[in-house]
Amino acid sequence: MTDLQHSQLEARDVILYDGVCALCNGVVRYLLRHDPAARFRFIPQQTPLAQQLLAAFPTPTQPEPEGVILITAALTPHQRLYRRSQAVQQALSLIPGPWPLLGRLARLIPHPLSELAYSLIARFRYQIFGRYSTCPIPTPAQRERILGLVD
Repeated sequence: MTDLQHSQLEARDVILYDGVCALCNGVVRYLLRHDPAARFRFIPQQTPLAQQLLAAFPTPTQPEPEGVILITAALTPHQRLYRRSQAVQQALSLIPGPWPLLGRLARLIPHPLSELAYSLIARFRYQIFGRYSTCPIPTPAQRERILGLVD
C-alpha cells in the first residue's frame, strides 16, 4: 500500500466489492451519488490493495462468496469488518436519507434469513445483472474514491 493510498483510506469507511459484477458496480455508482460527505472509499476485491486490507482480519472458516465487505474506521485500532448481509445493513445505516432506518429495520430480520436472501442474490447476480470482463476504470472524478485500479 502506498502512502497516498494509506492516507486516502485511514479512518474511512471502505467498501470492498466484486469489481466485475454489474450489480455491485451499480451499487457503487449509486453510493457515489448519494454520499455527499464522501465518507466511503471503494476498492474492487480483485485488487492487491483489497487483499492487503483483508490481511488484517481473520479468514472465515468456510470460504463463501463475499460479494461485499465493509471495513469501518479502516487502518485504525478501531477498524471493524462486516461481511455479506451485515455489511449491507451497516452500510445502509451510514448513508443519509431514509437508508439508516432501512438498515435498522434490516437488522430485525433473523441473521440466517438475511444470509439466505443475500446468498440467493449473490449466487445469481451475474445471470440476472451481468458481468464485466474486467473491473471498469473509474472516471477522473471518481478516482479519489475508487482505489486500487489505477496507480
